[in-house]
Amino acid sequence: MSDMNEPMQQQIADAAATLARVRALFDGGVLALAQHCQEGGRLNAGRLDEQQVASFEMAWAGAELLAAETAIAALTPTSDPLDARLALVFTVDAVVALLDRLDVMLAEAGQDLAAVDALRALPAWRALRQAAGGREALRAAGRGVIDAQGIVGEVALDEQHAMAQDAFRRFAQEVVAPQAEAIHRHDLTVPESLLQPMREMGVFGLAIPEAHGGSAPNDHDDTLLMVVVTEALSEGSLAAAGSLITRPEILTRALLAGGTDEQKHHWLPRLAAGDPLCAIAMTEPDYGSDLAACVLKGTRVPGGWVLNGAKTWCTFAGKAGVLMVVTRTDPDRSLGHKGLSVLLAEKPSFDTHEFEVVQEGGGKLTGRAIPTIGYRGMHSFDLSFQDYFVPDANLVGGEAGLGKGFYYTLAGMVGGRMQTSARACGVMRAALRAAVRYTQDRKVFGAPLADLALTQAKIARMAARHAACRRLAYTVAGVVDSGKGRMEASLVKLLACRSAELVTREALQLHGGMGYAEETPVSRYFVDARVLSIFEGAEETLALKVVARALMERVLGIAEA
Repeated sequence: MSDMNEPMQQQIADAAATLARVRALFDGGVLALAQHCQEGGRLNAGRLDEQQVASFEMAWAGAELLAAETAIAALTPTSDPLDARLALVFTVDAVVALLDRLDVMLAEAGQDLAAVDALRALPAWRALRQAAGGREALRAAGRGVIDAQGIVGEVALDEQHAMAQDAFRRFAQEVVAPQAEAIHRHDLTVPESLLQPMREMGVFGLAIPEAHGGSAPNDHDDTLLMVVVTEALSEGSLAAAGSLITRPEILTRALLAGGTDEQKHHWLPRLAAGDPLCAIAMTEPDYGSDLAACVLKGTRVPGGWVLNGAKTWCTFAGKAGVLMVVTRTDPDRSLGHKGLSVLLAEKPSFDTHEFEVVQEGGGKLTGRAIPTIGYRGMHSFDLSFQDYFVPDANLVGGEAGLGKGFYYTLAGMVGGRMQTSARACGVMRAALRAAVRYTQDRKVFGAPLADLALTQAKIARMAARHAACRRLAYTVAGVVDSGKGRMEASLVKLLACRSAELVTREALQLHGGMGYAEETPVSRYFVDARVLSIFEGAEETLALKVVARALMERVLGIAEA
């Protein structure tokens, strides 16, 4: 490894200057749209809905811009030249996309596009685009990635986090990956041969304070550790390992946010030990991501509540021993999210794709796994509750928690989105490394596929996207631990999940026909990655209801985003 040369340092300076210009245009575009959507000093819901197309572009622009800024800002004169090349490749591609998104934003807000056109025509930008994103730059970056066997985007960690990363990468490679294909191809439930060693490694207690039996500090969060571990496990398998931590974290956050002392003492040590495993029952058949509209009813009875209604896409509901059920405990539906509470419904654990629980009093819970193209192992279930009894002790927060279920659930969403970003990074890393190995081994027209200019360009862009997402995820983890970063967590989730689709798609394409064969791991990476933009906040809902709204509120000074 050598220090960067002068021309590369100049390209980095030019990239930073270009991004500063784009940032000014972006902020102006956000302000113009926000002013277009406000009424009486507040954002108007009807006007926001009219601007969904522009708002969607705004959210994506915000994610790409922040990722490029973060990637360039991380570079120093002593940075690895390959890291610099990849940051520049990503930045050039991002700016190309950003200029088109700015066109949409400004046009929809009735603004003049001259400033965007002027930046496009700027000689300094055109020179940077050719120098950092042209044919020779892409080939050099691609060759560097191939020489590095796809191991790029490494972020310096302190000893504790580095040790965790090494331990879980070894576990993913030696224990998870050998079982992943069978779990996927035969649609198996995650076996105890994976779950038990993960319990022993403390995976399920990463978000739980030490005082309650977990490994998290008592006085602050360690989102970075969660990201590191999740990413490493996801490289072995998204469904069989990488996604196992999300559910206990969401329930943990809800209990820490509103649980009584008795509930914390009872549940948190058990969750940390992975006994019981848990699932989150939020989504309903008719309401999707609109949590505030859910109708599953909780009716008070002597000693507790009975649940009636349906939930869907409840991941790991079969294996789980407790379900965190977002429940409408106030029959007045006009209250929206203020009528929701969280109830913890206990049940036996099942390895099967269908189950039925009949309580002594006649209450019933049935579940059926939803067949999916990927993300197999944990299985997502349709659930039906019929007079299913939950004792008063399992109402999170007790009487004081009535009507606060929406807020308790949201307490885990930031962490869930950070985890999903890490999952995406793990899948990207696996796909990139698989693509590098295959293109080196595969010969076409008498030469290794890896020697072709287009292959090198594709690998460069895949690696640049992976490295940028990874850097952003690790950076935002620190912001989240400072008590901020709700919007930034949504930005990195938005970008990393779509990027995982793009990277795995290109990895499969580089495998040719073998990429389409189930026996090849890259086919699993591709179908697994597709779910990432849907769960933990579908990208449309995330972009419109969280990111775009927060950006506009921030620029108007309406609320702290």
